[in-house]
This record gives sequence, C-alpha cells and structure tokens, in this order.
Amino acid sequence: MAALKIKKGSTSHSAYNLRPNFSDEIETHTLAVLVDNEPGVLARVIGLFSGRGYNIESLTVAEVDHTGKLSRITIVTTGTPQVIEQIKAQLGRIVPVHDVHDLTVEGPAVERELALFKVTGSGDKRVEALRLADIFRANAVDSTLESFVFELTGAPEKIDAFAELMRPLGLVEVARTGVAALSRGAE
Repeated sequence: MAALKIKKGSTSHSAYNLRPNFSDEIETHTLAVLVDNEPGVLARVIGLFSGRGYNIESLTVAEVDHTGKLSRITIVTTGTPQVIEQIKAQLGRIVPVHDVHDLTVEGPAVERELALFKVTGSGDKRVEALRLADIFRANAVDSTLESFVFELTGAPEKIDAFAELMRPLGLVEVARTGVAALSRGAE
C-alpha cells in the first residue's frame, strides 16, 4: 500500500475540509419565501429571526395564490454568508414553508418599493421639493398650502436618495412598503 505524502506548507486540501470558504463580510440578501396562508405562519417565520438575533431590513407579505392559499414573504436581511445559509436552512425546516429562494444569489432580480414622503415648507424650499420630485418621477398625491405628500416607486436606493435630498427641504414623515422582488427571466 502506498502512503500519501504531503509536503510541509502544501496547499493541498484535506478530504475532511469540505466546508466551503465563507467570508466574515456582512452581505444583504433578498429572500422570497412561499408559505401556506394560514394564521401564525408569519409569526413563526419572524420568530426564527428574532429568536436567533437576525435582523430584518425589509418585510412584505401578501397572498399570491388565492385558490392554493399561498402567500409570499419577501425578506431583506443582512449577515455573513454563514448566517444567510443558516437562515435559509432554518426557514426551509418550518412546516408551512414550501420554497425558499435567495434572489440575491439565484441571478438577476427586480426589486421595487413604494414610499410616501410628507414634505412641509414654503417659498424656495417648496419649489425645490417640486423640482426634485419631478426629476425622481415622484407623484404629488396630496397638496396643501403648507405641505406635499409625494409617492415614489423604485429601487430601495432610489427611495433612500430621494429621502436624503428631501430632508433639508422639510421632510417630516416617510412611509415605506418594503421590498417586493421577483427574479428576472422565464423561471
């Protein structure tokens, strides 16, 4: 029987080192979870996150199949690659969960969010708020002599950028729906 010799300092990998190389870098992932639309399912999914100290950046839920009584939960979360893998594995073990998709790693996806912005002001600030709203293609859905409510749909980065520009112009309140996302392509 021949013995396998490994030189000192060799970069050969052992058969016992099958764990993928994960980084410690924090990443943001969008997960799409298909679940039964029944009482308590959302609480169980959210309980998984809170019980293990995982953070949720965005959460949207809606029924997507009325006859099959299925809902889709879209969760944007952050963590190291190991944490994201744990989250996906643990979600998959919850009984009413049918599918877990990581849209961030499965390929290109479309992510959109709806936000409402209340901006108060007068004079030049009011004119500037209207000008910026036009540039961002935001709709004024309410207007008084003292304020506007703008509606904006787009990628979360667009929503964030609009909010930052509106702050010095009198932004007083923001309501966001959270991310809705679908993978691109035929599947």
